[in-house]
Amino acid sequence: MNNQATIEKMKQMRLSAMAETYYNSVQNNMHRDYTLDDYLALLIDQEWESRYNKRIHGLITKAGFRYPASVQDVNYTANRSLDKNTFERLALLDFIKRGENVIFTGATGTGKSYLAQALGHNACTMQYKTMYYNFARLMDRIKLSKIEGTYIRLLSRIEKTDLLILDDFGLMAFDDHARNALMDIVELKYDKSSIIIAAQIPVKNWHETIGEGTIADAILDRMVHSSHRIELTGESLRKNKMKKTQIN
Repeated sequence: MNNQATIEKMKQMRLSAMAETYYNSVQNNMHRDYTLDDYLALLIDQEWESRYNKRIHGLITKAGFRYPASVQDVNYTANRSLDKNTFERLALLDFIKRGENVIFTGATGTGKSYLAQALGHNACTMQYKTMYYNFARLMDRIKLSKIEGTYIRLLSRIEKTDLLILDDFGLMAFDDHARNALMDIVELKYDKSSIIIAAQIPVKNWHETIGEGTIADAILDRMVHSSHRIELTGESLRKNKMKKTQIN
């Protein structure tokens, strides 16, 4: 039996992890410790795990997160009105299955972006297609796509995502372009997939922030009423961290 030829055939079939496991087991005579069924299961498991990890890595890369965030590393000790049970229920991602939204509001530095991206990373590990955008930059990208004639293609990508994260929502002034673009996005995703919004502006002020009463009503009706809302309070976590550093 030509082991090297077998390994080359595995590589040609893009079974790289299987080929590596087979090579290592032959080199160390490990295959003799397994029954035929167990050895075949080992090779298949290694290939499956490798492909799974690559897919997760690809989803995280394509999502475009600003920084790594993890639900396991969320700080519940800080005084910011974050209920552990509530957030951990959200981390189960049932809201994505139901096509519901999540809204984080609070002053700057209270951890809105981190919590949103932690849920986003978790969604990627569960193989949900996720996209992260700073809201103002997304509006700039949409404006450019209309000039380039790729607006419909961009909307199609957004529609196909399971989870869209809009960070720093409402910091930019809304014009007709931003209102209409947001309306298009919300309409496409309504009751089909989920949006997470992180905003410094309280939800009660969103109508005024968006402007144009009729459009604002339509957007908020689709975006807010089917949402889980977490209002964070307290001082900036970054500011508190700097204070502790200075004290130490």
